[in-house]
Amino acid sequence: MAGYAQRYFGLIDWLKGTPEMRMRRGRIPMPTMASCALLMVLCALGSLNALEQCRKTRQSKRWGVKGTIPSADQLGRVMGMYDSRAVRRYLQRVYAKQKRRKAIKPAYPGSLFALVIDGHECFASYRRCCKRCLKRRVNKGTLRERVQFYHRVVTAILVHKNGALLLDVEMQQEAENEVGAAVRLFDRILAMYPRAFDVVVADGLYAQAPFFKRVRKAGKEAIAVLKDENRELLKDVEGLRKTTPPQRVVRQGKTTCEVWDIEQLESWAQVGMPVRVVYSIETTAVNRQLGHTQYVTATWAWVTTIPRAHLPTPHFLEVAHDRWDVENRAFNELRTFWHIDHTYHHDANTMLNFWLITMLAYNLFHAFYFGSLKPQARKGKSKYRFLEYIKADLLVEQIPSMCSGP
Repeated sequence: MAGYAQRYFGLIDWLKGTPEMRMRRGRIPMPTMASCALLMVLCALGSLNALEQCRKTRQSKRWGVKGTIPSADQLGRVMGMYDSRAVRRYLQRVYAKQKRRKAIKPAYPGSLFALVIDGHECFASYRRCCKRCLKRRVNKGTLRERVQFYHRVVTAILVHKNGALLLDVEMQQEAENEVGAAVRLFDRILAMYPRAFDVVVADGLYAQAPFFKRVRKAGKEAIAVLKDENRELLKDVEGLRKTTPPQRVVRQGKTTCEVWDIEQLESWAQVGMPVRVVYSIETTAVNRQLGHTQYVTATWAWVTTIPRAHLPTPHFLEVAHDRWDVENRAFNELRTFWHIDHTYHHDANTMLNFWLITMLAYNLFHAFYFGSLKPQARKGKSKYRFLEYIKADLLVEQIPSMCSGP
């Protein structure tokens, strides 16, 4: 894994070139700090204290970890000073290398790439807080109203044939909503990855005129869930749906979709252009028990700027639904195996840097998993098993020291 990352992405050279961000040069150099943080995430240790247990061992020089491993408090404090722009530039480098090697292929017909933008709450507490914590009032049943402190991030995920590539993350700041942070993230993604994606897919919260205008101004298309029942746009679609039969019936596996695909709607005057609405009533056959099938019905509505000629109805449904599938798979894997929601050190900069390093570890592992391991080697084995292999390989020198006794 280390050799693969160095050969194709120059990981070790990047770690050795980590700049010193402290006012006074510490006993443990900055490249060792960065190497330990990445090693901890890649080995899925889950906490800084778990890494501290390895202080008596000598980690592999392939990762640039020389000398003493820092303590938990020391690493958490130093990571708050780390320059997040360096990690973002290296994430951009990983994407560029993967794209050049043809490892990132479009997941949809027409060579279409989708960028999923969504928020994620990574910390919540009634007691612990910092200067950049967001605040909200929570009514706990019969108890009095309490102030809760939390942090929320907005992530950008590129959907491709082999899954997802994590591009960037932005912390939501005080006195702004999630869409405000998403616009700031989108501007940075547009500057760093101008040709990486064609359409932006988001939740119903992003069905706002300023966000759609910003995406269209950049020359990209937008898709968002339409779920505000008071909107004139949705009322018009409901009226047309009740008076006309479905324009198309699409079958996707066990799901049958009755679809109304309506273009050139001008009810959303704030966006300043005609939009397209796709309304789908989906019936899925679910086998609850042997010999008994239950039919579950769900209703979906999306508003988009992409015309039907560029994205036909069946492909549109695939893109819109894959947004949930890819997001769930990515976040579930990040939470379960990569401990993305763990607060290593309660500081906004530290949390941001560990998010970026976890994204880097996730991308490097999946590049190795799909680029180096042949399909026959992956057959019948989960990703978690290979994570255990990497952990055993990188921490192999820890086992003798643990078993040697006092």
